[in-house]
Amino acid sequence: MIKPDFSTPIPAELGAVHFVGIGGSGMSGIARLFLGAGHTVTGSDLRETDTVLALREAGATVSIGHDAANVGDADTVVVTGALWEDNPEYQRALSTGIPVLHRSQALAWLINRQRLIAVAGAHGKTTSTGMLVTALIELGEDPSFVNGGVIQTLGVSAASGSGELFVVEADESDGSFLLYDTAVALITNVDADHLDHYGTHEAFDAAFVQFAGKASELVVVSSDDAGAVRVTEALRSEHPDKRVLTFGEDATSDARVHSIVAEGPVTFTVSWQGVDYTSTLAVPGHHNAINAAGAFTVLVGLGFDPDRVMRALSVFGGTGRRFELHGTVRGVRVYDDYAHHPTEVAAALSAARSVVGSGRIIAVHQPHLYSRTRLMAGEFAQTYEKLADHTVVLDVFGAREDPEPGVTGALVSDRFADASHVDYLPDWQQAAERAASVARDGDIIMTLSCGDVYRIIPQVLEALQAKPQQAE
Repeated sequence: MIKPDFSTPIPAELGAVHFVGIGGSGMSGIARLFLGAGHTVTGSDLRETDTVLALREAGATVSIGHDAANVGDADTVVVTGALWEDNPEYQRALSTGIPVLHRSQALAWLINRQRLIAVAGAHGKTTSTGMLVTALIELGEDPSFVNGGVIQTLGVSAASGSGELFVVEADESDGSFLLYDTAVALITNVDADHLDHYGTHEAFDAAFVQFAGKASELVVVSSDDAGAVRVTEALRSEHPDKRVLTFGEDATSDARVHSIVAEGPVTFTVSWQGVDYTSTLAVPGHHNAINAAGAFTVLVGLGFDPDRVMRALSVFGGTGRRFELHGTVRGVRVYDDYAHHPTEVAAALSAARSVVGSGRIIAVHQPHLYSRTRLMAGEFAQTYEKLADHTVVLDVFGAREDPEPGVTGALVSDRFADASHVDYLPDWQQAAERAASVARDGDIIMTLSCGDVYRIIPQVLEALQAKPQQAE
């Protein structure tokens, strides 16, 4: 895969911009912003999707398949780290001298002098970004934003606003979150991940300290997560004058969350400067009360009225691929979630448990990355066995990594203590049929991964529809 070179100078003007892999969640949002700013935008992707169709409707020219000719007369080519070195469009740009920028460099150029709120963390950043954007709009602001998922109440993942604030989901996976001139940094957690890039837990922590240290106005950071606490301590040591606010359930939090009721839509209270503020979200899950507290702390830290902030947060309706309902067949609800780390999986399954009632949860797990699967197979198995009633494991979605010999979904299924609670089925049709055969009225089937597991959902719905009627 391409290793991003963040030392590449960013041209003063980018002109016509070509996006290789324009249909990705991050790339599509940035492309939409460039369209809004008046740039000619072209791009390519492997398949037709709703995202590609929406970009065409917005004015982009998108080709299906990668070909050197797709680059055309572009002045700048934008890529991601998920691209292979031999991609013909990437090679055409290199051979003809067209500037090649990582997507985060393109976004940093676009943000320019706007006042940036950057949201980072191993988990929760897409939801937290969506909460901030939704609340700011409810508060009468008109922010620009780029999020990693569609904000359901807005129907888009990115938009250009007329206000001074720009909210971005900042990607820590490859260190690109260090490119931004951040005014306000929100750190949801620092649960070690992406060690294929950072190498050690210490290096991962250090990157977050550097990210927070660049924030010119305010740092908001979790007080519950051990990694975030380490980052806060290091930040205060290295930058004693930095304005830092903490949030979480910990008693020392500046914004302390308590009285969380997570059955169905979550209700919670935040104690801030000696006053309690209560809200009910439209989304389920204990973890979303914590995410909302982080967004609350950013907004009151910026000077917004706490009561108004809580009312504004209650409007948030979720983001795409975060506990997203795709259909109900014969009483079985089918959800999709982006969770791809054991901590995220635990949060997603706990949210499902809060709404499933007396029903059961059948999880469909697609391991993401060979390195993560090798390192965390046991943690995944323990999490699924504890929180789901049955699990179907697919094969690994390699994304930016080359296959590793012996690393398959079986690494996860083999770690279950009770083999009757899991099936390893690399064949998607067999996996869909197995999930449907286990499910009964009142159950939830949930697909989990940041790979392409959501593409199995039509097969799951069809399998449920074709399932023979039987007495339960």
